[in-house]
Amino acid sequence: MGRRARAKTDLDLDLADLPPELRWREWMGRVEAVIFASPAPVTREVLSRVVGRDCNLDLIIDDIQDELRGRPYELVSVAGGWQYRTRKNFGDTIRTAIGGGADKSLSQAENLILACIAYYQPITRSELSQFFGKEVSRDTIGHLRGLGFIAAGPRSPQPGAPYTYVTTNGFLSHFGFNTLRDLPDMEALEDAGLLSKEKLLAGDIPIAPGGLVDEDDRLD
Repeated sequence: MGRRARAKTDLDLDLADLPPELRWREWMGRVEAVIFASPAPVTREVLSRVVGRDCNLDLIIDDIQDELRGRPYELVSVAGGWQYRTRKNFGDTIRTAIGGGADKSLSQAENLILACIAYYQPITRSELSQFFGKEVSRDTIGHLRGLGFIAAGPRSPQPGAPYTYVTTNGFLSHFGFNTLRDLPDMEALEDAGLLSKEKLLAGDIPIAPGGLVDEDDRLD
């Protein structure tokens, strides 16, 4: 089948009656407005609904980003779309003025569990427990799901068909990744001493309490 036709709209997309410079500025304004109004990253497909067929969205984004240089906020590519974000160096200023918003801080154990899910997804809770040599608690999985960082994946082919877990667009957005291909290379993490596949498999990484439970406390 051919490319899906655009939905019918009263909005003049091509703006053929405008001179090129004004047409481009109007397209820029529309793209900015849509991204600004959205609480989540806006995809290319969505933005294409408000501009003409000859509009190069990549160049539009480049021009918007150029105009934001020196501003306390920027337009970033994240989670498969684009989103406005305040620059990191203004983090202390914002927290001082209005607080930090929802607390999405993670413990050491939760960070490592989330890293395992990100790199080895889809993965079951039992497989996660094998990495650490202790049971990964349901409360920890529930906390990561509640934060919007992970979701249930396909059923595993293992006996009993347990649920697997995968990361979400919320995970990508929070950590500033566009796709999972942007995750740091495993070798780079090992060089930085942050993660080691071999140590994880052997259960040799020390974990602070909070995300794992002892065998005697395991929940069936």
